Amino acid sequence: MAFEYPLGVKRVGSSRTVATRMLRHEDMNGSDRLFGGRLMEWIDDAAGIAARRHAGIAITTVAVDTLEFRYPAFLNDIVTIEAWVTHVERTSMEVRVDSYVEDTATGERRMINHAYLTEVCIDENGRPTPVPYGLVATTDEEHMECQAARKRAELRKMRRAEGI
Repeated sequence: MAFEYPLGVKRVGSSRTVATRMLRHEDMNGSDRLFGGRLMEWIDDAAGIAARRHAGIAITTVAVDTLEFRYPAFLNDIVTIEAWVTHVERTSMEVRVDSYVEDTATGERRMINHAYLTEVCIDENGRPTPVPYGLVATTDEEHMECQAARKRAELRKMRRAEGI
């Protein structure tokens, strides 16, 4: 039985969130690279904003999957973080967050991190509540991401059932 979303659907693009930051001394770790915990904070913020844009109600992060650091960033680098909803279930949404460091001389961006977060809609008592909107993909890339998100959601359910 499919869940009926009370307010209809929204497009993937309506949740798209982009944040840009220039790295400062307080963002660096002991090796003079971007502190991973700082980037994780920014990723969580961007995912929360994307989920809130989609749902229009209070949300909270319940899980982080596939937080993968691929490339370092350094003092004065420009970091761009992009987030968007990839999948919606009854009370939860999966949000993809990609982070890039920008070469200001060429404009080229290199991915430094890729993550998936699960956000849950909550009511005034902090309990899960249904997501008011379903999700509709409009591009081939969005369709592929939504299909992969459904597979990731099934894997998460299997891991929870097995206690992993």
